[in-house]
Amino acid sequence: MKRLFLGAALLLASSANAQHRLAPAYPLVTHHPYFSIWSGNDTLNAATTTHWTGAPQSLNGMLSVDGKIYNFLGKAEKVYTPILPAADQSEYTVQYTETRPANGWEGISFNDNAWKSGAAPLGSDKGEVKTPWKTNDIWVRRSFDLNKISEKAVYLKLNHDDNIEVYINGKPAYSKAGWTENYAYIPVNKKLLKTGRNIIAVHVANTAGGRWLDMGLVEEAATKGPGVLEAKQKSIDLNATQTIYAFTCGGIDLNVTFTSPLLMDDLNLMSRPVSYISTKVNSNDGKQHLVKLYFGASSTLAVHAAFQPVKGVEYSRNGLNILKAGTVEQPLLKRTGDDVRIDWGSVYVAVPQQSNAIQNISSESEALNNFISDTDPAATEMMGAKLKLNTTIPVGTVGGAAVENYIMIGYDEIFAVQYFQNNLRPWWNINGTETIENQFALASQQYQEIMKKCVDFDKKLYDDAFKSGGEQYAKLCEIAYRQAISAHILTKSPEGELLFLSKENFSNGSINTVDITYPSAPLFLIYNPDLLKGMMNGIFYYSESGRWKKPYAAHDLGSYPIANGQTYGEDMPVEESGNMLILAAAIAKAEGNANYAKKHWETLSVWADYLSKEGFDPANQLSTDDFAGHLARNANLSVKAITALGGYAMLADMLGNKDVAKKYGALAKDMAKRWMNIADAGDHYALTFNQKNSWSQKYNLVWDKVLNLNLFPEEVYKKEVNFYLTKQNVYGLPLDSRETYTKSDWVLWSATLADNPKDFNALVSPMYKYALETPDRVPLSDWHGTTNSRRMNFTARSVVGGYFIKMLDHKLK
Repeated sequence: MKRLFLGAALLLASSANAQHRLAPAYPLVTHHPYFSIWSGNDTLNAATTTHWTGAPQSLNGMLSVDGKIYNFLGKAEKVYTPILPAADQSEYTVQYTETRPANGWEGISFNDNAWKSGAAPLGSDKGEVKTPWKTNDIWVRRSFDLNKISEKAVYLKLNHDDNIEVYINGKPAYSKAGWTENYAYIPVNKKLLKTGRNIIAVHVANTAGGRWLDMGLVEEAATKGPGVLEAKQKSIDLNATQTIYAFTCGGIDLNVTFTSPLLMDDLNLMSRPVSYISTKVNSNDGKQHLVKLYFGASSTLAVHAAFQPVKGVEYSRNGLNILKAGTVEQPLLKRTGDDVRIDWGSVYVAVPQQSNAIQNISSESEALNNFISDTDPAATEMMGAKLKLNTTIPVGTVGGAAVENYIMIGYDEIFAVQYFQNNLRPWWNINGTETIENQFALASQQYQEIMKKCVDFDKKLYDDAFKSGGEQYAKLCEIAYRQAISAHILTKSPEGELLFLSKENFSNGSINTVDITYPSAPLFLIYNPDLLKGMMNGIFYYSESGRWKKPYAAHDLGSYPIANGQTYGEDMPVEESGNMLILAAAIAKAEGNANYAKKHWETLSVWADYLSKEGFDPANQLSTDDFAGHLARNANLSVKAITALGGYAMLADMLGNKDVAKKYGALAKDMAKRWMNIADAGDHYALTFNQKNSWSQKYNLVWDKVLNLNLFPEEVYKKEVNFYLTKQNVYGLPLDSRETYTKSDWVLWSATLADNPKDFNALVSPMYKYALETPDRVPLSDWHGTTNSRRMNFTARSVVGGYFIKMLDHKLK
């Protein structure tokens, strides 16, 4: 999965007026894994906004104050014109060999007729590759002709995995150890080019994981118009559902609020794929100023690759002016995997007609010039790549009283997922009778009401989290909230069951992974247990329909967005069965009844029987911490099995199955006593039963405490917590004795074992420090180094919902 690392340099833009950091990246528009836009800088106009994968998905905002233009949203992307198009813009072929060639292979006169010919890109990603490449090394030559050498700056356009050497006409032009994420633009010494025939020769060496090569040449596009001033950002505020910025634009103060109303007590609202971008302007110098507001959204929000052909249209409906853009091809549910973006359905920008907005569609390069020159190209329909959806609101003369406007941005994916060969629509249009235009109309009508609900909810969430765990804990919960919810899609099965399906972001792209559901559960247990059921329903159906025939729970339902059955290559028998049993017990605890467990009792009983035989001393098998390697006799995994059986006994008791409750309750307590003996390593409990000089976080113990199962004495928690406090590094407690990296969700669970605020905060504080100091400006990674604050890989995953475990414990107590 190595190609999934982001090029951090793309997001490390800096600004002279940079703000105090509140998060690694800031959520702006967050609804589901495909509609998720973030800012990777503390200053909103210092970085290009991106999809959570790091691919540019540009939102731009400018304010005209008495004719002076101030940029406040997004750093404009550089616009390039192709000289030699890469494969994302045009098909091309190369000569290549996977066998080391003779000396001089990079020269223009080298005879490559014996080499193979293949289409680009070359690599191992089946979804995109035109020419498979399976060896460690590949040598590639691309021939092209130039009529003249550009007078503008010229760049190599490269996407490669891994190490690369580039030659132009036999001379070294570029080299890099490592890989890119998306395309890198490398300045070219134009003296290497010549009129007539040219050769780009490339050697790529694969060191691990995936393989990839695509290349081209581009030049900077011409720019027109006067310079644009940068709005001065005064502050930033990050809440659960809103990200709020304050700017000064000359004589005008500007407040900008991004709201994704993910309120879990209203699934119709939560699933509505519409976010608000609200602005308030007022004079700050006692004078009146003529103000215009511009908002631009790139059509890259609706494509996987930037140069996929797009059609854009402008129209009006239900009292709204609307812009729409989507790919010409519309390959519905065709693209699967991890580092992918949606390329079916359409993105929309809508604004109330009473705002007298002017809307049009243009190329990206013309959007700024049109706003500056106050011209309306009146384009109501346009075809091309990288279009811009432009909205200008003539705010008018502004004095001391604040003037408010809002723009809505939304996405209609038509069909959300495929579920056991059935294409399912998103929840908001589950019957296919709703329209995105009606959803925008509702969003507009309910604007004031929704904004108040969000403000009230955000305050209550912070207050509740603060009461549970203190200030830093509350701020971590605010960072996690939108990320955790928007890593799912809400829909309904053909049988009428709610489905809330996660995407395993930047870990393997699986859909509805059980060991993603398990850590994310606390958030949903607090605010709406039905959503947790929606994560479990598909797994139960998989077993109960006979499609999954094994006596333990499946790992996943497929590769997002195709949920036709497990695609992960190895089972996690104890892990996933334990997860499902514990979560069924947690739902019963949260709801005060075991009705959900009763519905699936036969399946739960099969899994409980499996754990009673195989769970106490687990065989060499995968667990959720598989990136640290397989382990036999995993003590923490054993705790999961024991706790799961205790939870099963609790459920049996709630359902009146007293004999079953007695049997499994006694079994779980006996296992716990034996565990304490066999795992004992003096001042702590070991990583594995047979390695007493090892240690690990026993985060699975938290459910014994949260569910009040009373399987383990409190002395076990205390012994572990005291030991953890001696093992912390500057950015937290390592996962176990094998490595120095950690999982922040598990640290929060381990911290919840503490019996006093001081110890809890001592474990939580380094997690907050990591969030504020990691150089990786991407949506929060739950897997990071405790010595250097670098993310290991995972990005934007739902498991940060696990941060809410302390709040859950507090609520249930």
